[in-house]
Amino acid sequence: MSQSSLSPEAAATRFLPPVQILVGLGLAVAGVIAFSLRPVIIKLAYRYNVDPVTLIMLRMVFALPFFLAMALWSSGRKGERAPIAGRDLALTVVLGVTGYYAASFCDFLGLRYVSAGMGRLLLFLYPTIVVILSALFLGKRIGLREVVALVVSYAGVALVVWSEVGTGHPDFMTGAGLVFMGAFLYSIYLVGSSRVVQRIGSMRFTAYAMTAACLCCILQFLVLRPLSALDLPLPVYWLSVVMAVVCTVLPVLMTAEALRRVGPNLVALSGAIGPVAAAVFGYLALAEPMGWLQLAGAALTVAGVMIISLWRTT
Repeated sequence: MSQSSLSPEAAATRFLPPVQILVGLGLAVAGVIAFSLRPVIIKLAYRYNVDPVTLIMLRMVFALPFFLAMALWSSGRKGERAPIAGRDLALTVVLGVTGYYAASFCDFLGLRYVSAGMGRLLLFLYPTIVVILSALFLGKRIGLREVVALVVSYAGVALVVWSEVGTGHPDFMTGAGLVFMGAFLYSIYLVGSSRVVQRIGSMRFTAYAMTAACLCCILQFLVLRPLSALDLPLPVYWLSVVMAVVCTVLPVLMTAEALRRVGPNLVALSGAIGPVAAAVFGYLALAEPMGWLQLAGAALTVAGVMIISLWRTT
């Protein structure tokens, strides 16, 4: 591909200082690895018989102060000081509730029945879902390369699912469906947020959307659970803190900074590490199986998603 046919972001990357590229890539990779720890932390917490409603509330309680601070800080940033229109604020809240609260809740529910590696692999499909939603609702054309990428991605998922059916949890398919629903809801968030972010700024949008999601998780707990549900072993609270800070807040900040430094192309490339990292963490911390069929299926899925992610940003 000639330089003239590259997007401005991809062309600009060619002229970045090597140190800036290394720092940006390091932040992107660190963010992916930190986020990939989340399903493992969730599975470890479930060993203490905590329910998903309580666990996701604890995660959001510990994350909320960071996002409130981010909202205050972003309101003073140049270009993000103007008041937010009521329509944009309402849309931000709706997208936060859909893309973070509902999507995360589906993920938490599904991880009771599927492995950490399987959960991360299914969630990693969101770029393919974005392509389909963009074609259906934004009029974006799906070309031959994207069709091939979709076929490769879902063939890989089918291979992994086939290898685990009958050998995993009796409700494995229910869990896989819930995690995939989480990926679908997160894709709606990405498609819907594209224009709102341009109007109110990325940092302010993320802070407000995440704050709305945190408040929904807390409200859900107060409605569905008694306060006695908080009588949990101390390790659950430590795991919740790790999940909130290391697996939620830090990946958001590191990915945002990586995008600023090196652009979406290289950040998309680093995303391929996610399913592999989750599978390795699951194998080391949870003794989850990691056979040849799972590895082959994961490789196909990652390849398909990378074709879509990199092609759409070049």
